[in-house]
Amino acid sequence: MHQSAPVGAKPPLVIGDVDHRHLVSLAVAMEKRAPEVSQALLAELDRAKVVPQHKVPARTVRMGSTVRFSTNGAAERRVTLVLPGDADIDAGRISVMTPIGAALIGLSTGQAIRWQARDGREQELTILDVEPPAEGG
Repeated sequence: MHQSAPVGAKPPLVIGDVDHRHLVSLAVAMEKRAPEVSQALLAELDRAKVVPQHKVPARTVRMGSTVRFSTNGAAERRVTLVLPGDADIDAGRISVMTPIGAALIGLSTGQAIRWQARDGREQELTILDVEPPAEGG
């Protein structure tokens, strides 16, 4: 199921209250080091529906989720969304403080979003599947 938003509109997001608090603090702390990503993440957090952490739907991207997505309807990737200190691109762990990480947070299976890569090109990614974080993750 592809839930495409109207042109120019962004899909609805759901973020747990605990993740929301931590990510707002992180984005504010990173504002000087990564202003564009910090602003993008804060904008996504600002428009998200915040729910109690235990009520985040299982197939919604949150910190620690493993996500399978396609970019521009072609290339498929599988990554785990992590904090900057845990990022390791070779191991498939991408930071929420990257353009793609900020775009992924709060999306659910079937949703698509347009985002701008570091090279300035606009991309569209579609969430194909979301695995919840491991227990305690």
